Amino acid sequence: MPLSEHEQRMLEQMERALYAEDPKFATALEGSGLRTYTRKRVYQAVAGFLVGITLLMAGMIADGGKQWWISVVGFLVMLGCAVLAVTGWRKSPKPGEQAPGAAAPGTTQTRRQGRQRRSMMDRIEQRWQRRRDEQGQ
Repeated sequence: MPLSEHEQRMLEQMERALYAEDPKFATALEGSGLRTYTRKRVYQAVAGFLVGITLLMAGMIADGGKQWWISVVGFLVMLGCAVLAVTGWRKSPKPGEQAPGAAAPGTTQTRRQGRQRRSMMDRIEQRWQRRRDEQGQ
């Protein structure tokens, strides 16, 4: 299930806040380690998809199709791996790509955004606290 626009904006704001507070840590997270992880995940999903195809065919061939449940399992494996591959492929950052909206560290724009993010984070924390207090009553 994709994120709503509001959730995407919140996630982008949190990412920008991370860049503002600790740019070295943020760039380490975004670096090649993330690309390698997503690439590996996509490759695993493709391998799983091939296993699913094998199970699907084996279920059809085994006992003249009497063991149909093997085919169903193969189809479900294929479906799950296809979803993993597509989501992993979409989320993988392109080489040299910077996070959306991230400015170069140390610029005036970054400092201004940092102050705005902190006030935004304060508002988010206040809303969260209000909700917890309302649920506790």
